[in-house]
Amino acid sequence: MFKFGCILSILAAPALATELQIEVAGEGANGVIIVDLLEEVAPNHVAHIAKLAEEGVYDNVVFHRVIDGFMAQTGDVQYGKAGGDISRAGMGGSDRPDLKAEFSDTPYERGVVGMARNSNPDSANSQFFIMFAPGYFLNGKYTVVGQVTAGMDVVDAIKRGLGPNGAMIGAPDVMRRVVVTQ
Repeated sequence: MFKFGCILSILAAPALATELQIEVAGEGANGVIIVDLLEEVAPNHVAHIAKLAEEGVYDNVVFHRVIDGFMAQTGDVQYGKAGGDISRAGMGGSDRPDLKAEFSDTPYERGVVGMARNSNPDSANSQFFIMFAPGYFLNGKYTVVGQVTAGMDVVDAIKRGLGPNGAMIGAPDVMRRVVVTQ
């Protein structure tokens, strides 16, 4: 009976998301980025991102930190909403708890999506970044959550930051809509 109940629980569990479709608009990038979410690499982070996307909190969030030759960072659902004061973008997160790191052997290659965090490895929340180029110094230090499978031309066109450490000056590009597909 117990084994049968466990099988039913597994069969009734919802499938994890497999992709994020990120519609980007702005002065630099315009188009759709498809990200294959790597549930097998970081199941808790992927579930967290998928839930936030399903709730619509990533919609209209800016790319607040973009460093040429390195990465584009977005996902500050607290302070990074387009149309408002984004001077604190990059300092916030969601109302959900931070996540325990899920480090892996997946290398930081071009197109890899990783979770942003502060100096505490267990502080990732809603912010993530997309690599323009390999960044192997991040390997094993930041949780990998996905890989861009289409739309790298859109990623490459994201407006670069000109401020300190890639901070945006002026109007940043925006994730207009983020949709989870299965």
